[in-house]
Amino acid sequence: MAFFDTHTHLDYLQRDTGESVEQLLNKALQVRVNKILIVSVLAKDFEIIEKMTALYPQYLYYGLGLHPLYIQQHTHNDLELLDKKLLERSSNCTAVAEIGLERSMPELLADQLWYKQCEFLEAQLYLARQYQLPVNLHSRKAHDQLFMFLKRIPLARGGVVHGFSGSYEQAKRFIELGYKIGVGGTITYQRAKKTRETISRLPLDCLLLETDTPDMPVFGFQGQPNRPERVFNIFQALCELRAEAPEQIEQIIWQQSVNLFANKNG
Repeated sequence: MAFFDTHTHLDYLQRDTGESVEQLLNKALQVRVNKILIVSVLAKDFEIIEKMTALYPQYLYYGLGLHPLYIQQHTHNDLELLDKKLLERSSNCTAVAEIGLERSMPELLADQLWYKQCEFLEAQLYLARQYQLPVNLHSRKAHDQLFMFLKRIPLARGGVVHGFSGSYEQAKRFIELGYKIGVGGTITYQRAKKTRETISRLPLDCLLLETDTPDMPVFGFQGQPNRPERVFNIFQALCELRAEAPEQIEQIIWQQSVNLFANKNG
């Protein structure tokens, strides 16, 4: 049995810490984090992530996408590059990611930028459909708006709503469309009562583990860059919230993660 960190920006962690990919991976492997998905936020990340993953294809997978937080920087040429990269992708490119909607920053809700967010999300959902890839979704204060896009543009492979912190009812709506729910460091904080209660009630086979490395630090590591090995801390917190045995939780979440984000030879 093992763990799969299904949402990281490992390239940013490497940039921030100066560690090699080998060092970062070895620390993860020590706690049985045997697979890691690296997702992009900008077009300039694409080639860096591709090269990182190629070093250790048994353990590393990647997703290419344009993050809504950087919508002011994205251009239509970036969408064309994304299409080209997905067409030429290696077998370890297993997602269109990170894409979605961002509504927590007022400056990104000006009419022109909100329209652009929606336009880029829609374009990337259609690319995911075209290339039969799952998506890894950013949704901050945007669950209801995101749901409408996912309902209108169904994807055969589905995907995951990452770093979920919405209500039980919102989570169930995503699950009914075939999406997984990403469980991150939020559940390690006792004060996150709504999220912890939601995660305790959802079907186990709809949950995935993630760190959002180097963001979303787990409890006890505030102020430090998050890291893939801290999936284990999130797993421990999840076990405290669930009725199932830890071995069952680990096995089911591992299998769901591999089915969604690992290639057939992984």
